Amino acid sequence: MAPTNDHPGEQAAQDPIKLLGVRRTALLVDEVFQSVGDAAAGGIALFVGTVRNHDGGADVDRLGYSCHPSAEAEMRRIAEKVVAEYPVRALAAVHRVGDLAVGDLAVVVAVACPHRAEAFEACRKLIDDLKHEVPIWKHQTFSDGTEEWVGA
Repeated sequence: MAPTNDHPGEQAAQDPIKLLGVRRTALLVDEVFQSVGDAAAGGIALFVGTVRNHDGGADVDRLGYSCHPSAEAEMRRIAEKVVAEYPVRALAAVHRVGDLAVGDLAVVVAVACPHRAEAFEACRKLIDDLKHEVPIWKHQTFSDGTEEWVGA
């Protein structure tokens, strides 16, 4: 077997960013998963963020996401950074905006790499950086009538 750095499948793909977006419509796990399929990928890591029914000890009834017009550009910047750091074969990330109910999908990201460890690391880097750096804000409404904004 050739050393890993000599095999083309071990390198990042030419254009690995397959799907990025901020959407008002429901997110589909299958769409994201299928967009990162790659014959040279030995591992695909997928993260699905859902709206939970609590936060900070309070019951959440609903929430809404809003974003700055630069959100998709920031997603691309972060995706490009992940691609530069890991041997990504394919990458996808979509985030929902608008009103969501408990259980709805808020974000779906996936990364395909030659090996599982790289896929896990790259996927974690992608979702962590998206959550910290993309200007998407969450407005939570709690069961007791109080509300809270959570910023990126």
